[in-house]
Amino acid sequence: MTAHAHHGPPAGAPAGRELTALAVSATLHCLTGCAIGEVLGMVVGTALGWSDLQTIALAVALAFLFGYALTIRPVLRSGLALRAAIPVALAADTVSISVMEVVDNAIMLAIPGAMDAGPASWLFWGSLAVALAVAFVVTVPVNRWLISRGRGHAVVHQYHH
Repeated sequence: MTAHAHHGPPAGAPAGRELTALAVSATLHCLTGCAIGEVLGMVVGTALGWSDLQTIALAVALAFLFGYALTIRPVLRSGLALRAAIPVALAADTVSISVMEVVDNAIMLAIPGAMDAGPASWLFWGSLAVALAVAFVVTVPVNRWLISRGRGHAVVHQYHH
């Protein structure tokens, strides 16, 4: 055994198509929570005329809140106490949500006028859809790598029925 063997995949870890399918599923799960929070934060911030920074801060906070909430629900249903479920959700989704939020918000800022367009504009909704789609594509390989090492969303699977 080499000195770096502990950095490889855990025994029995999924591989190939199964691993990719799990990564896509985990990323869709993450995208659901992120999208709910992101859309709500962007709509509220732009409708109120907040600055880009204020709007993004609200959107990111809500994305984490909804992302963690969607992960904690099934963990709590499995019988785990809230005090024990919170670290599971943090371990499962923090990296995924972080990557998704960085990519998503960077794209929103990069599209001219997207942040100022407001929720009544096709530019706003089209930009947000593109930003979330690109964030999904970027996050799938991150989740694939994490799951292959028994981390990220893989920590939640023991609580799913």
